[in-house]
Amino acid sequence: MLVQFETRIETEGRGFYPLTAFVCRTVEESPVTRGLCTLFVHHTSASLLICENADPDVRRDLEAFFSRWVPDGDPCYTHTAEGPDDMPAHIRSVLTQTSLSVPIVDGRCGLGTWQGLYLWEHRHAPGRRLITLTLMGE
Repeated sequence: MLVQFETRIETEGRGFYPLTAFVCRTVEESPVTRGLCTLFVHHTSASLLICENADPDVRRDLEAFFSRWVPDGDPCYTHTAEGPDDMPAHIRSVLTQTSLSVPIVDGRCGLGTWQGLYLWEHRHAPGRRLITLTLMGE
């Protein structure tokens, strides 16, 4: 069986946007009880993460690390068509993930105790991000 859903996430700029509740609810309401849920973000300046979900310091530390590793406005970038965060957003996306897979077990997301799903917006400006969920299984 294959079931597919699309959703749009309105972002307010750079940061993490929780997806866990939406994805888990979508899986639980679907007819798929065992299989795989894949998520795909249709953009080159945002990514998807499975990350620690209990302590927000983890996400703050990730942002701090990437801000040093891939700084906005670095003079080595030639692709700056949309501003100083344009190329860093593409690099961040390449270094992380644009798709994820989560097992479906007994009609629920098979996430670990401290795992959460997030859209990581890499641009400073607000945006609208399209995510496709594909559920495959029985």
